[in-house]
Amino acid sequence: MSTTIQEQIEKLRAELHEYNYHYYTLDKSTISDFEFDSKLKALQQLENENPDFFDANSPTQRVGGGITKNFETIVHKNRMYSLDNSYSKEDLLDWETRIKKVIEGPVEYTCELKYDGASINITYENGVLIKAVTRGDGFQGDNVTNNIKTINTLPLKLQGSFLDSFEIRGEIVLPLQGFEQMNKERLAVGEEPYANPRNTASGSLKLQDSLEVAKRPLECLLYQVVADQKLFETHATMLENARAAGFHVPTDLFVAKSIDEVISFVERWDMERANLPYETDGVVIKVNSLRQQDELGFTAKAPRWAIAYKFKTEQQATVLNEISYQVGRTGAITPVANLVPVALGGTVVRRASLHNADQISKLDIRIGDTVFVEKGGEIIPKIVGVDLTQRPVNSVPTVYISNCPECEAELVRTEGDAKHFCPNEFGCPPQITGRIQHFISRKAMDIEGLGGETVDLLRKEGLISNYADLYELTLEQIIPLERMAEKSAQNMLAGIQKSLEIPFEKVLFALGIRFVGETVAKKLAKHFKSMEALMNASFEELVKVDEIGDRIAESIVAFSKDALNRDLVARLRTYGVQLEVSAESLVGKTEKLEGAVFVVSGVFHKMSRNELKKAIEDNGGKVSSSISKKTNYVVAGENMGPSKLEKASSLGVPIISEDDFIKML
Repeated sequence: MSTTIQEQIEKLRAELHEYNYHYYTLDKSTISDFEFDSKLKALQQLENENPDFFDANSPTQRVGGGITKNFETIVHKNRMYSLDNSYSKEDLLDWETRIKKVIEGPVEYTCELKYDGASINITYENGVLIKAVTRGDGFQGDNVTNNIKTINTLPLKLQGSFLDSFEIRGEIVLPLQGFEQMNKERLAVGEEPYANPRNTASGSLKLQDSLEVAKRPLECLLYQVVADQKLFETHATMLENARAAGFHVPTDLFVAKSIDEVISFVERWDMERANLPYETDGVVIKVNSLRQQDELGFTAKAPRWAIAYKFKTEQQATVLNEISYQVGRTGAITPVANLVPVALGGTVVRRASLHNADQISKLDIRIGDTVFVEKGGEIIPKIVGVDLTQRPVNSVPTVYISNCPECEAELVRTEGDAKHFCPNEFGCPPQITGRIQHFISRKAMDIEGLGGETVDLLRKEGLISNYADLYELTLEQIIPLERMAEKSAQNMLAGIQKSLEIPFEKVLFALGIRFVGETVAKKLAKHFKSMEALMNASFEELVKVDEIGDRIAESIVAFSKDALNRDLVARLRTYGVQLEVSAESLVGKTEKLEGAVFVVSGVFHKMSRNELKKAIEDNGGKVSSSISKKTNYVVAGENMGPSKLEKASSLGVPIISEDDFIKML
């Protein structure tokens, strides 16, 4: 019977891998989304019911859910070098001259667009993804395997044959369309937009919850294979075979017979790059022959056989009409330049970020100035300089505001902060609205039927001035509001009532304590178990919690000391909001494994790998993805990887069985 189940599982996995390959690599949809989802759910159910057949590279593992507390640092087997940069045709000709001094005969070049993202190095063995490591400093990086596996354009298992063991390098990018959608969602709940796709992609790799990474529309574009096997003669041929094996290798790769063809490629894409779905900042040119690459070798910093041509960032001059100041939900003041409209990067730009007072002072930006504006992927373009030759005779230096533009409160700026802040958090309209919008957002209290515009309307009508007021709203108060039907009002109140079921860790995040994000809220909820214990904790007690630093601790202490905050929390408690960890969630949790670090490897029979990991964390232990000197135990099942076994033995780390672990509990 088990053989039949295993065959069903393997068949579904093979089909889903094949569909993913056609959809993400070949851009061909061979089945409907409904059929794909049905097969994925069927596979998920079979795997849940039959944990013996667990496969870390099953298509079901793309949905994420694994938590990485600390990203292990891994030394790269092959160093990830930087590239020398060029900015002109002359630079490229000089590079060719240096190559010709070493290489006799003709030289071919490959041209690839330089996509702007986060560099990654991924190891495959026998057609299966083993690990993924960030570039880091080129010598070592962070193990982000769990997060990388959630990216659909990266194969977990290869199609057909390629190389036995190899590293493949690429760029984790966030398509512009996906980036814009993410920012729309953030703005809708009162969150600050992400600055640019590159930083957002890079930050995504270090999120601790892979479930959150899976929600982001990341893609992986591959550009380099590093292997001991010498099956291919050229870089282009190797990448073509990598594409056939399932890797998302960009199709714009071009083989140039001469440096003149390289220059033509660069000039064409400098004009056409605005039409690309991803951000790109140049072209990477490489010697195509792998034998010639070996002959050219490396300098101390970069390969001699490759160079990056960097596009000039698009820049326009326009006039600064006015400086306005925006107030965020935390009270942070952001100065914004209001400009004479100018075409830039395919759009008409009317506003640009000025960042903070220091930036205005550094550039000596003044109203009436002709300023240079760049749009290097920022959601709001930025001013990078001033044309002093165009400065008006009657120009006066900019004096940064001293009072809030919304409530007139005197601004404050603490040491170490780049921005000024409005301290009137309970009386400043944008802060009131922003804090409530954050409270009701999907990742916080998830109150359906209540959006940002409605929150602002409720505030203006005097019905709410903080998030606790939401729980006192009545149908009679809401129905008379503009564009509010009875059904909408009922849905809103039902959503508010349902939020009483939201667990403590999300409530803690919803409160909007500065620097307490989702991950920090989870850590604090797990450690203190209740809002009362957290608010009574001293600075010294807070910083003892894993990964809680001085800045977070100071913020929590300040929040807890504020009488208005204490009153709000007390009110939430009377309404029934979950302000402590529920008894159900504490069942089976102890501190028996406090401080111990475990690595789980192999196939288990009494518990699934996820159940084992959860049991470790529920009892105070930590789970690591790889073995180091800090590892206390390796829980070994059947088919444990020989490399892990060897490393555990060499470091003297105790290797225990599933039964041994159960006895520990």
